[in-house]
Amino acid sequence: MDSKVYDQLTVSSSPHIVTKLDTRRTMMMVLIALCPAFIASIVMFGFRVIILTAVCVASSVFFEWGYEKLLKKTITIQDLSACVTGAIIAFNLPANFPYWMAIIGCFTAIVVVKQLFGGIGKNIANPAIVARIVLLLSFTNRMTTWPVTRFAHTDAATGATPLALAKAGSYDQLPSNLNMFLGMTGGAMGEVCTLAILIGGLFLIWQKVISPMIPCLFIGTMFVFSLIYYTVTGNPDALSMSVFQIVAGGAMFGAFFCATDYVTSPIMKKAKIVYAIGCGVVTMIIRIWGGYPEGVSFAILFMNILTPMLDNMAVKSFYAGGRKKKNEQ
Repeated sequence: MDSKVYDQLTVSSSPHIVTKLDTRRTMMMVLIALCPAFIASIVMFGFRVIILTAVCVASSVFFEWGYEKLLKKTITIQDLSACVTGAIIAFNLPANFPYWMAIIGCFTAIVVVKQLFGGIGKNIANPAIVARIVLLLSFTNRMTTWPVTRFAHTDAATGATPLALAKAGSYDQLPSNLNMFLGMTGGAMGEVCTLAILIGGLFLIWQKVISPMIPCLFIGTMFVFSLIYYTVTGNPDALSMSVFQIVAGGAMFGAFFCATDYVTSPIMKKAKIVYAIGCGVVTMIIRIWGGYPEGVSFAILFMNILTPMLDNMAVKSFYAGGRKKKNEQ
């Protein structure tokens, strides 16, 4: 073969996977999956949702473009990953959250967590999750002041979230699980309507963008943990409270849209199982015994950090099993 032909060949290490999905198409699918929650949030909280989401998306894209332009790197805003990060950050905020604070969160996600670690595919933690935690720790009062929805039967403009009420032991004030499933309670923009989040999550599974393994194990672990806890503590509504833990807060949103992030979640099957179960267990530990009523973000961040170790252990387990079978033959 002519040497010129060899020069045109670029061979990478295995596995060699052929798929219609690239980064841009994958991110587009995620944006489409976020639409039901976006529409539900507009219905519940009004048109400020549109402005806040636009601010987060625009600032995320700007920070990515500006950083890459400043350091003379290849501009990657066309892959839509910054748009997805901005949208997820917005969905983790109250609808009345100040725009300038949201921009700080976007800067943290794009520049500090993503670009300083080398850009997409090299960050060790989910940028949107870290941004939410930074905003929660920096602006605790604004991050925990939730506007009530248009359908709430109260004259108050803001109120406690269901998880905050449960944390305070005010079980008699909790909304019904049906109301939380439909999105008629206070909370973050993209978290209040469990039905809308579920529709988006099932769309991602249908399009094979994500595997059902992580969200199902995440949510299932939370349910089993809750059922055991409320049963042992003598709560007469143990089953109802277990369902409550799933439909309240960011459990569904985190399970489908954050914990399944390609970059920060495990690759190996065994590692995914441990990762998802770990997310569910840590979430419930924080919700029940921690200082914050919500624990999804902290749980995902914690398991993100452990992801390389989990994958490494799974790989060693896989090859060790192969050697064992070979020795037995």
